[in-house]
Amino acid sequence: MPEAPAPPPRIPFNKPFVAGKELFYIAQAVTKGNLGGDGFYTRACCRLMEERFGVPHVLLTPSCTASLEMAATLCGFEPGDEVILPSYTFVSTASAFVRAGAKPVFVDVRPDTLNIDETQIEAAVTERTRAICVVHYAGIACEMDTILAIAERNGLRVVEDAAQGVNAFYKGRALGSMGDLGCYSFHETKNLICGEGGALCINDPALLRRSEILRDKGTNRQAFFRGDVDKYTWVDVGSSYVPSEITSAFLYAQLEEMDRITRRRAEIFRRYAEGLAPEVAAGRLRPPHAPAGCVGNHHLFYAILASTEARDAALEAFRAANIQAVFHYVPLHAAPMGRELAGGRSLPVTEDLAARLLRLPMFFDLTETEQDRVIATFRGFLAGGPPPDA
Repeated sequence: MPEAPAPPPRIPFNKPFVAGKELFYIAQAVTKGNLGGDGFYTRACCRLMEERFGVPHVLLTPSCTASLEMAATLCGFEPGDEVILPSYTFVSTASAFVRAGAKPVFVDVRPDTLNIDETQIEAAVTERTRAICVVHYAGIACEMDTILAIAERNGLRVVEDAAQGVNAFYKGRALGSMGDLGCYSFHETKNLICGEGGALCINDPALLRRSEILRDKGTNRQAFFRGDVDKYTWVDVGSSYVPSEITSAFLYAQLEEMDRITRRRAEIFRRYAEGLAPEVAAGRLRPPHAPAGCVGNHHLFYAILASTEARDAALEAFRAANIQAVFHYVPLHAAPMGRELAGGRSLPVTEDLAARLLRLPMFFDLTETEQDRVIATFRGFLAGGPPPDA
């Protein structure tokens, strides 16, 4: 009996990569004798981002979740206070504020970018609202001028969840640099990686000293290092939000190669866009959209299909071809915890698009041959499909 043909090589959705001197810098960190954190490479990463993105102060953290938790604490919520945010995001965006004592108030997203719909924010403001948290989905900016104006009129803090938005810009301003606080991610699925890692951008100087205390387990240790006090002690709430020098060393090498990494992702994005252009023209899928003034970082290439059934069938076609395409967030307002906290309200645009979206493999080392296989598989599936309705 003839053997079954071997399956084609697997194409993962994501693959960690080495872009430059990552391994050399890790060895250097060991040689320098400080692996616990806030050493040479942690400080170097912070300086590089401050200069590159025009952020007054950057503090490296172990994850974007840690940065969001610090940001939520810095907002100073009291029982009953509210934060406005989108439901189409990772759980950390909401859970960070819930941990800080705030009630999440979910607002629908724009159909073109899947970012928070700025036209619906002000109607959600109440006397208990204290902050707006925006999420720059896929590295495309929210409409920040409008959002910042709403915040100013209502005396609200603005936190930018820019986990996907490192090295992306809105009208010339870096994502993460416009709100009171911004949060970055360097998780292995992001454009710039160190396995697990994050950063807190502190754009309001009044928040800097407390942010240092929160990050250092609630102590005034940084003030001690500056010579402001003769010993350090416990002065506030806090946690262990300082990353290892090993991860900082890996990240510094990635930050050095930021432009090359961004160019490579742009090449992959364009190849997808060109290869799938006939399907877009035929109305069989809807690709990502960047409004005027938004310079993205090509974090994701996603497609909106005609229906949930079409999206799920496409995922099955990719699985059969040994290609890992994936869906994205289950909207938080529809999750058990979200229903409990936010009252089970309906967000029709969020619910519709989340059920029809899939993401294609996107990583630095993706080859043209692999990408052509992804495109051919997708086009083969779409050839007989119905057009999307939005």
